[in-house]
Amino acid sequence: MTSAASASPSATPWRLVLLLGALTAFAPMSIDMYLSSFPAIGQTLKAGPEQVQLTLATFFAGMAIGQFLYGPASDRLGRRAPILLGVVIYTVASVTCALAPNIEVLLGARFVQALGGCAGAVVARAVVRDRFDHAETARVLSLMTLIMGLAPVLAPQLGGLIFALAGWRAVFGVMALFGLAIGLWVLLGLKESRSEETAAQARAENPLRAFALLLREKRLLGYGIAGALNGSVLFTYISTSPDLVMGTYGHSPLVFNIVFAANAVGIIGASQVNRLLLRRFKPDEVLTRASLASTTLALVLSFFAWTGLGGEWTVLPVLFLALSTYGLMSGNTMAGALSVDPRRAGSISALMGGTSFGAGAVAAWAGGLLHDGTPRPVAIVMFACLVGSSLAIFLLAVPKKAAA
Repeated sequence: MTSAASASPSATPWRLVLLLGALTAFAPMSIDMYLSSFPAIGQTLKAGPEQVQLTLATFFAGMAIGQFLYGPASDRLGRRAPILLGVVIYTVASVTCALAPNIEVLLGARFVQALGGCAGAVVARAVVRDRFDHAETARVLSLMTLIMGLAPVLAPQLGGLIFALAGWRAVFGVMALFGLAIGLWVLLGLKESRSEETAAQARAENPLRAFALLLREKRLLGYGIAGALNGSVLFTYISTSPDLVMGTYGHSPLVFNIVFAANAVGIIGASQVNRLLLRRFKPDEVLTRASLASTTLALVLSFFAWTGLGGEWTVLPVLFLALSTYGLMSGNTMAGALSVDPRRAGSISALMGGTSFGAGAVAAWAGGLLHDGTPRPVAIVMFACLVGSSLAIFLLAVPKKAAA
């Protein structure tokens, strides 16, 4: 990796980073807080495990679809208004989830909840690109990962505690309160950052035309495919880890929460290593090396999963390392994509986020389809996704001179 540091980074705007990190936490909070409540939800609503599991898939679908709406809207209307609208939708849907009389209502409410919650993530990334250049964007996104990453660590524990004290409906009530708190913070603390150039560009073209033009960009396609497949690894893990840890390996919910939190800490730690590496190296340099490491680790994971050598004592540690590479790659793929056309930052953020959740939903479905009571399905899906991600990085996203 050649030394190619950019200019010395400026002072970190911590207030802004904290707010933007909180906006990106809607998804992990909404996913991780209720995982341990699955059996109780099924019992209360007289639904089978596969129906309860579908509430996760519908949330992924809502996150994927909604981002294509908020991204162009934030370029055209400004950054604040779409976030506030999304927060209102999220809060109302969370209350509906808490009051759901049957599984059908819960499924619909989860979809709408995702449509609202995705506004924070897609617009927050656009705000970062409004204010920072390519290298600084990668650093700030790594800091946001640190904040967002606290959600997978804390949310399962908080959700388990709330469930134990007040039941699963109260978990969704806390999500509604989270939405209200973030909405108030945005109203009082987030200044408009969209440039006049971005506004003029958005007014001059149809959103569909903007997406069509962006999809012609070879580098953006590379970053987008890599980001989507890299994200799919995380979604596959989220959807399969309860069965892997508690089913295949027979551990208690407490052990599952500890394993889940440990893997989240690994992702957070890697994102901060990425921030330090970016003081010396270009984002694309870090990205190419991290992609090779992730693919190698996925291959090792597949070997242990298929041979059964060492059981959980080899699978879980290698899984931890493979997942940690997400922290090295996610910020750099997003920063690279946003650098392709800063005038369309909202639309690019929508493409990146929407395709990530869409691919994640497919990958999670594939993991469930291949389920055989062993760690093989998660290893297969992760390896396939990371190979595809590496190919996209080297063949489309990163110029050869940067990868050398």
